[in-house]
Amino acid sequence: MDVVNPKDYVHIDSVSNMYQSLKATVQKPLKMILLYGRPGTGKSMLLNKLHADLSKHQKVLMIDIPIIDESDFLHVIAHKMYGYPHKDAITLTYFLELAKEANYSPTPIVLLDEAQLYSSALMEKIRLISDARALKFVITLHKTDDEDVIAKEHFQTRIWESIELQNATPEELKIYIQKKLLKGNCFDVANMINDQNIHDIAKFTRGNYREANKLMFALFSLYAWLEEHQPKKVSYKALKKKYIEMAAIHTRLIHA
Repeated sequence: MDVVNPKDYVHIDSVSNMYQSLKATVQKPLKMILLYGRPGTGKSMLLNKLHADLSKHQKVLMIDIPIIDESDFLHVIAHKMYGYPHKDAITLTYFLELAKEANYSPTPIVLLDEAQLYSSALMEKIRLISDARALKFVITLHKTDDEDVIAKEHFQTRIWESIELQNATPEELKIYIQKKLLKGNCFDVANMINDQNIHDIAKFTRGNYREANKLMFALFSLYAWLEEHQPKKVSYKALKKKYIEMAAIHTRLIHA
């Protein structure tokens, strides 16, 4: 299923190398780090894994659901980072005073998912907080076909380092799918998948991890239905192309 859980992280060389680079970058004296790519390329997964790994050794706050209101944003961080108890609005000046009094070492990290939803005004506050070295920010952004996210006005001069995630190659997608199945103890099913199956899945999903998760879930739901209602049609030698196509239609990756 398409859920974000760091325990479901699948080791693929290119992604793992990128993750190690991200971990190393976080340790540098940088104030804002950008992780960007198209939806479904694994940004949220890497951010959640980073949270799970770093929180063992330092103060890390994960904000996976964007907080759009500026006063709410400051209050949530002040409460979770510094124990600020009040529900009243908090000013930026007082927020920075709380951070100075806390004097955490190393500098606490805030992980912001879906940062393209934040306003320019709120991004300016985030910049001021990072400039004061009160907090370090790692943010994720969607990249679209017609827009380079780094060129957005409120990110242009604020990012100290950026890492772009890409869709998987067919070879990477094969490793991803098979490792997920093996993690779920689905050894026989993993052996059913051949290179032609992977070619079809990669074609329908364009190597997108999220779409691959959805397609595989629909595919195995179809097989479960067939097992119950038409067991004679189920073959365990290989995944049938027509069933992969049916799953792609069901998930609206292609049209009937």
